[in-house]
Amino acid sequence: MIKNSAIEAAAYEIMARAAIEIPEDYKTGLRGMLDGEKGELSHFVLEAMLDNYDAAEEDRRPMCADTGVPRYYVKAGNDAHIEGGFIGLETALRRATARATQDVPLRPNRVHPLSRQDNNNNVGINAPEIDYAFEPDADWVDITTVHKGGLFGSDYRMLFPGDGIDGIKRFFLDVMYEFGRRGLACQPAIVGIGLGGSKDVTMTLGKQAACLRVVGDANPDPQVAALERELMDMGNAIGMGPMGYVGNSMVVDCHIEVGYTHTGGMPMSVHTFCLSSRRAVARLHKDGSVEYRTDPKWFTPYMRRESVEWSMAEAALAAG
Repeated sequence: MIKNSAIEAAAYEIMARAAIEIPEDYKTGLRGMLDGEKGELSHFVLEAMLDNYDAAEEDRRPMCADTGVPRYYVKAGNDAHIEGGFIGLETALRRATARATQDVPLRPNRVHPLSRQDNNNNVGINAPEIDYAFEPDADWVDITTVHKGGLFGSDYRMLFPGDGIDGIKRFFLDVMYEFGRRGLACQPAIVGIGLGGSKDVTMTLGKQAACLRVVGDANPDPQVAALERELMDMGNAIGMGPMGYVGNSMVVDCHIEVGYTHTGGMPMSVHTFCLSSRRAVARLHKDGSVEYRTDPKWFTPYMRRESVEWSMAEAALAAG
C-alpha cells in the first residue's frame, strides 16, 4: 500500500524541484537555439536565461519570483492501493503544497476571485488543481507537479472542417504573433496545441501537450508529428525571439494532442508553457520506494487508444 506520508513527502520534494531545477530537456533545447539565434539581444537573453537557471540551482532558490500556480497531474496504476484512497491522496497533496509555499518558498498566488482572500499557501477552493489518468497493469502512482503562470499564454478558436490545415496554421500564427507582440507569453517556450474534442477537452489537451511532454518528443501519429515540426518552424520564422525581441527563437518545441470531435467542427487551443518549463515527477511504489524524474510520461499508448476495449494485442503492439 502507498502511504499518505510518502505521497506528501514526494509531493513536497517535487514542488521544490519544479521551482528550482529546470529540466535538462528544456535546457538542451535552449542551448540548441543559441547557435541559430541571429538577433543580438535575443542571443543575450538566451544566455542570461541559462545562467539564471544555473544560479538558481546553485543557490537553491526558485529561478523566477513568480512561481506560477502549482498544480498536479496524477496517473494511477489500475492495481495501485493508496492509504485512505484518493481522498487521502488529495489531502497529502494539499498539505505538501501549503508546506512548500512556506519553505521553498513559493509565491502565494491563489486568491478568491471576488473577495481576493489569500490563504497564503496556494490552497483554496479548487486549488491546487488535480487531474487524473489511469494505466492498466501497474501498481504505482505517478505524481507530476507543474508550475505554470495562470493569466495569459493560451487561446482558443472554433475552426471548421473546411478551414483544414491552412486554418490551423493561420490561427497558430495569429496567436504566436499576438503573444509575442503584446507580451502575453514568456518565450521561448514549449507550445502545446489541442485539436478536437469539445471546447473544454481541446483546452485541456493543449495545456497537457505543452506541460507534460518533453523537448524532442514527437507524436506517434506521422501526420500529427509532421504538423508539429512545421508549426515549430513557422513559429520561429515570424521574426521574434526571447521576450519579444527581434530574433528567430520563439518556440523550443511544438506538441500536438488530438481528440475525436463533432463532425461539424474542429476546435483548437494553443498554450505556451513558461520559459522555465517547470515540472517534476515522482513515481511511488507500494514497497515505499520513490523514483524522481522530469519526463511526465503522461501520454501513454493507453491514453491515446482508439478502440472500445484495451486488448492485450494492442498493449503488445504499443510496446513495440
